Amino acid sequence: MLSQKNYSLSIALITSLAVGITSCGGSTPTAQVKVDGSSTVFPISEAMAEEFQKANPGIQVTVGVSGTGGGFKKFCAGETDISNGSRPIKESEIELCKKGGIEYIELPIAFDGLSVVVNKDNNFASCLKTAELKKIWEPAAQGKINNWNQVRPGFPNQKLGLYGPGTDSGTYDYFMENIVGKKVGSRGDYTASEDDNLIVQGVSTDQGGLGFFGYAYYEENKEKLKLVEIDGGNGCVAPSTATIADGTYKPLSRPEFIYVKKEAATRPEVKAFVEYQLAAANSKLISEVGYVPMPEDIMTLVRKRFSEGTVGSVFANAPKGSKVKQLLEK
Repeated sequence: MLSQKNYSLSIALITSLAVGITSCGGSTPTAQVKVDGSSTVFPISEAMAEEFQKANPGIQVTVGVSGTGGGFKKFCAGETDISNGSRPIKESEIELCKKGGIEYIELPIAFDGLSVVVNKDNNFASCLKTAELKKIWEPAAQGKINNWNQVRPGFPNQKLGLYGPGTDSGTYDYFMENIVGKKVGSRGDYTASEDDNLIVQGVSTDQGGLGFFGYAYYEENKEKLKLVEIDGGNGCVAPSTATIADGTYKPLSRPEFIYVKKEAATRPEVKAFVEYQLAAANSKLISEVGYVPMPEDIMTLVRKRFSEGTVGSVFANAPKGSKVKQLLEK
């Protein structure tokens, strides 16, 4: 890892170079970092990029939102430096990167609790069992489970409107794997969007609406939505910074990732931006956008993984319920 002195020298060199070229007729910084991928991780990257660029005006960080799957397609094609993931890289994506000659460093950066929300006026669905969520979302529900009273006796005969991420989303993958079943997928008759703000809009304007996305989007829109507690077998638990951090919000707590192209990590601007995201002093930005920073003992392992340039994935085929720290210590 760069020392503070060397870090400052590297950034000063980049900034000086950018300013020099701009004065000769250029109009944009020459040092650029390209990020794309998960809409769930986007608020973290956006906040980090904004503060990083304030301190380093000679570096431009662009953050796109193509969904986790869409981001990996670009990343494995060599189009981006960093890919945001709300799930680990898949085997098919590992093969895609291998074909593209892309080596990557896998770095968990925060915890999130995938949140289920309903319309603010919904006064009956305060807690849903995972079995009820499966009943709503499984492929067999398509065209059959259309009203709330079909989900649970006692619920009103009200039309059920479903909103969620598209199939390129890591949030979609994680939800379906943990609620419906691995590699099963979901019903297709729901309103899908890679833009979580459109899911917020859909649920908030549909009295029978139900949707899911990362906890930060609920926090940002809590005046418009009602948060649903989840019963994973041990009673009803709502996502919060405490329940996400201690793992009691099951089964929808998860780590969030960035994947850094190893070749790009040798460039001072990319290395500096990644180290900025991993720095303990900047974990407050993760909290500010509604996610849970990882404990310092885990982040020490993450920083080591990056500084040593350890490539490959330890999360891709990890058994369900594996602990982040144990995987990083392997």
